[in-house]
Amino acid sequence: MTRTDAHGTNGTTAAEGSPVTSPAGERGPARVEGSRRLVGRPVDRVDGVPKTTGAARYSAEHPYPRLAHAVLVHATITRGHLTAIDTAEASAVPGVLTVITHHNAPVLKPPPPVSVMNLSTMASGTSVAYLNTDEVHWNGQPVAVVVAETLHAAQHAARLVRVTYRESPAAVDFAAEEPNATPQKNDMVSEGSAKKGDAEAALAAAPVSVDLRYTTPAHAHNAIEPHATTAVWDGDRLTVHDGAQNVAWMRDHLALRFGVPAAGVRVVAPYVGGAFGGKTVVWAGTILTVMAARVTGRPVRMTLTREGVYRTVGGRTPSAQRVALGARPDGRLTALVHTGVTQIGRVGGGPEQVTSQSRHLYDAGNILLQQSQVALDTVSNTYMRAPGESIGTFALEAAIDELACELGMDPIELRMRNEPERNPIDGKRFSHRMLREAYAMGARRFGWAERTPEPGSMRDGRWLVGMGVASAYHPAWQFAANLTVRLSADGTVLVRCGFHEMGMGGATAQAQIAADALGVPFEAVRVEYGDSDLPTGPGAGGSGQTASVAASLGTACARLRGTMLALARRSKDSPLRGSRRAEVRARDGGLWTSPAGTVAGETYAAILARAGRPHVEVAVGSDTRVGTAVGQARFMAKFLLDRRRWTKAACGAQFCEVRVDPDTGEVRVSRWVGAFDVGTVINAKTAAAQLRGGIVMGIGMALSEETLTDPRTGRIMNPGLAGYHVPVHADIPPIDVCYLDEPDPTMPLGLIGVGEVGITGVAAAVANAVHHATGRRVRDLPITPDKLL
Repeated sequence: MTRTDAHGTNGTTAAEGSPVTSPAGERGPARVEGSRRLVGRPVDRVDGVPKTTGAARYSAEHPYPRLAHAVLVHATITRGHLTAIDTAEASAVPGVLTVITHHNAPVLKPPPPVSVMNLSTMASGTSVAYLNTDEVHWNGQPVAVVVAETLHAAQHAARLVRVTYRESPAAVDFAAEEPNATPQKNDMVSEGSAKKGDAEAALAAAPVSVDLRYTTPAHAHNAIEPHATTAVWDGDRLTVHDGAQNVAWMRDHLALRFGVPAAGVRVVAPYVGGAFGGKTVVWAGTILTVMAARVTGRPVRMTLTREGVYRTVGGRTPSAQRVALGARPDGRLTALVHTGVTQIGRVGGGPEQVTSQSRHLYDAGNILLQQSQVALDTVSNTYMRAPGESIGTFALEAAIDELACELGMDPIELRMRNEPERNPIDGKRFSHRMLREAYAMGARRFGWAERTPEPGSMRDGRWLVGMGVASAYHPAWQFAANLTVRLSADGTVLVRCGFHEMGMGGATAQAQIAADALGVPFEAVRVEYGDSDLPTGPGAGGSGQTASVAASLGTACARLRGTMLALARRSKDSPLRGSRRAEVRARDGGLWTSPAGTVAGETYAAILARAGRPHVEVAVGSDTRVGTAVGQARFMAKFLLDRRRWTKAACGAQFCEVRVDPDTGEVRVSRWVGAFDVGTVINAKTAAAQLRGGIVMGIGMALSEETLTDPRTGRIMNPGLAGYHVPVHADIPPIDVCYLDEPDPTMPLGLIGVGEVGITGVAAAVANAVHHATGRRVRDLPITPDKLL
């Protein structure tokens, strides 16, 4: 359990903090109302000191006596069966405790079928019964685990395990299998298709049209902290330290697989060194570490190598997308067709929502959207950095730019002429949408008016200069969150919720919200998180964690104010007793009054002292069986109701300037402005960091990132940072981020989410800028020099 104490943090003022700006004079976060309001300010992270001083312990850093180390042995074929596995030489290595194979592994229960009424059933990375089967489903699947006294001994012994196979035919080449894709059906969670009018006929009749194909490669997760697990059994009680993005899902999944009560499983993840979706579900490394601890009766740790992450943890699917646009000469869209084929593993994975943004961004008269999948014998794909929209916006926004060139129209003007008033597919209202304002702000800051429209018309010495733009889009999500809030007589506040902190500043943001809601100093709030023994919080995904926790936190603080008011009115010595005016004043102002920490002028300490109570505590949600069922039902009811009423999303405009060497094809991103509509910003500093981080990821996707798979064997050929190129400091220019800071009235505190919208539209903005610089269109990511020469 992490206890984040705000004492000693620097609550900087808006003027002192981040350079993030808002339209209110573009001087700092908007609506910092009064000297005591904390929401919106660039408050330092409460976990910054332990992380930067090395005091923070990650999953592979918790000490236990008699700790053993585990290492995986990976299959070297794509598909087939094990015919023999010789562990004698490995077992003879000094320090080896055991070698676990399908011959001696304990039998686990299979993963449960997915149910929308129990979202934790989505926790399984694959359907494979690890080490309970002789069947191989992909190149890299674990076929043995070596456990030893030292990591060195385990690594050495793992290389000595001899495996023989009987191979079976396999399909691993995405391009070759693309024609065999099957259409995705609509369900309660995701939509595979949508249609309005007859888009193909309208496309054929359009005076101006483009019909284009775009491809994106597979991408791999490369968090700073590789996947790591430390597992400890005490009888049937299990403690797991793991960099999980959803400790509740992991707890439930491990309890089911190992046949123990969920109440006896504790998953602890106070610090997560990056995740981006790759640590949302439970992968082989975690399950087999827990198995090894069960078999040996000792604490066991497994830290995957970079290669081990590539071989056993899913990444982003490759895609092949068609975008066809038809328009009148004035730029009004008459047809929008967006179809896409993506890959899933034959033993797991899910659809990539590549057409998500195309349902909402443009007011075309006729629309046709369809997603399809092809199942291959590869490691299952998984959530990764704005799944769907990150690669979907590449295709759509590059095609819009190509249509603008066909029309001879400014690409921003084309977008604004097709900006919808309501959701184009079904006519639902937008809960909040200020994309026009984001474009206006970004264009002004970027200097878009200085761009000359002709490709190749701008130079800086020998460098070709290009400017590109694209829309950003990511849906807003809100999940269930249980929590407790305790107010003590000394004025301190304790918030307890099993949410997650992966570097985005979640604990800091919730402390700001609680401090504002209760009228206490920021330093008085402590937040406990990252532990499945806490009230069940939401997973860190879909950019929905902050809103989800904030909704429950607001409810809890309101109840706490009511409890304090009731206590005050029951005391015969209270000035509030019998005073209707004072009660109304307390209710209207809540506890957010002056001076801080009072109810209508009376201090918390005085109220609690007269009541003879050291503290008061309120809870939102319940983790009992009945409470869990009720909470799930309420969540689904709200989810479905919101889905019928509104279209909710964060959006923005990405402005990119590139310089291209005409002789070598080298592309340098030289300038960036991102202008966003993300609702209320809780913390200016952490929001800026998230938006910039997303843009950096998008630049990597545009220019360098690509998982290379051997089309004959299915083996990943560049499983590590030596061959898979992520951006480094030298690749990234200063990134100017600005936002509107206008609340969405249908979301908690008006916030929408900033975690993933920053990556969307980035690859398209780069590709459009490269075309403007060189006149060359690159429709297949990444944009490498060979594609420009």
